[in-house]
Amino acid sequence: MISTRAFWLAGRPASGETTLAVSSPWTGQLIGEVSVPTDEQVEEAVAAAYAVRDEFAATPAFVRAAALDHVSRRLMERSEEIAQLISAENGKPIKWARGEVGRAVSVFRFAAEEARRFNSGEAQRLDTDAGGQGRLALTRRFPKGVVLGITPFNFPLNQCAHKVAPAIAAGAPIILKPAPNTPLSGLILGDLLAETELPAGSWSILPVANDRMPGLVQDERLPVISFTGSERVGYAIMDSVPRKHCTLELGGNGAAVVLADFASDEDLDWVAKRIAVFSNYQGGQSCISVQRVIADAAVYDRLLPRIVAAVESQVTGDPSDDRTDVGPLVSEDAACRVESWVDEAVGSGATLYTGGKREGASYAPTVLADVPADTTLACEEVFGPVLTVLKVSGEAEAFAAVNDSKYGLQTGVFTRDLQAAFRAHRALEVGGVVIGDVPSYRADQMPYGGVKQSGVGREGVKFAMADYTYERVLVLTDLAI
Repeated sequence: MISTRAFWLAGRPASGETTLAVSSPWTGQLIGEVSVPTDEQVEEAVAAAYAVRDEFAATPAFVRAAALDHVSRRLMERSEEIAQLISAENGKPIKWARGEVGRAVSVFRFAAEEARRFNSGEAQRLDTDAGGQGRLALTRRFPKGVVLGITPFNFPLNQCAHKVAPAIAAGAPIILKPAPNTPLSGLILGDLLAETELPAGSWSILPVANDRMPGLVQDERLPVISFTGSERVGYAIMDSVPRKHCTLELGGNGAAVVLADFASDEDLDWVAKRIAVFSNYQGGQSCISVQRVIADAAVYDRLLPRIVAAVESQVTGDPSDDRTDVGPLVSEDAACRVESWVDEAVGSGATLYTGGKREGASYAPTVLADVPADTTLACEEVFGPVLTVLKVSGEAEAFAAVNDSKYGLQTGVFTRDLQAAFRAHRALEVGGVVIGDVPSYRADQMPYGGVKQSGVGREGVKFAMADYTYERVLVLTDLAI
């Protein structure tokens, strides 16, 4: 019999009156039940976070750093157990789940390091004008208040880490709302945080349903919202609270550009392999997975069959099997949506080279070309194992094709031309340009986010800490003058 998992209310385990069932996307079997907080318990968590905000902001850096170091160590110690849990509730192949745990270990380690050095202060002399004689400005950063962190299902541990770790490092209390499909991985963080000496109320993990989110979003005691998820929901949140600080990471339709100079057989084999892996990893359910390949005409005819062969070599199946590259999507509904988009594109004239088949929650890795520009697949984020290939003539046309999108998260550019790399950096309307690889590379300490409809603000530990805080100036006066 499966026991009901408690949630975390102001640093202690608690149970509500209802439960949420968590099932495997692969088998459909129940893998856990999570207790859901009542409205009164949500109010208690928010009130506790609001009440402790000044105390937590004043907590010494070594206390916060020690807690973050502890979570990092414990994640490492329990890494295989947690990876198995991620794979079970998310459907992510176990090898990718292990990688996710490793990234979360690093996120908390980076946060511990930043907690020790963040906010050391910046001194600025003011006697550059006569009115500033004898005065010195010291600028430090202070938390804006309690953070509401809202996370998606696709990285159920690491996305939670990217909300929780920077908040603790900055001294900002946090209310974390994990995705209803995958709450178990986020609640694991509560197990580890409960082993630390952080003050009660400085963190809560509340697996509430999405339809209860507006009340949290609009609560004036939660002045900072950090959301990762869909464009529709993210901008609805921002529109509903125009006076709050919102960080939105909303995804994209990542492009991999292959320029004419990247033309040797070895180069194209490398491109095809990387594209095949990173258009399908996590079942394509990553906001920086490869959705679009934009290839120069000089390499297109030699590259396309390589991509098709590499995609067909991806191993699909049981996510608990070490050999599996591509598991199911998070739900059958998600797979049906992907199926409908591909069917629409093929019905509108696109050429299907491989894939295009659904079985339950699984969708076969798929490659299409000649996709009409007005189809849903060409315009939106597919969030599935589907890849489109486009032929262009020259660098300028390739960069224009990247920018011909409402999204702008990251782009990969395969080139050996250093000047082309600099031109790409100037021309591409995205948050990150990766040279020599796919757009799917992310280091958890670097600034990460997009432009246009891909969101506002930046994740990455130090950059999130800056988002959660504001500058406050202290002017010191030499009274002897």
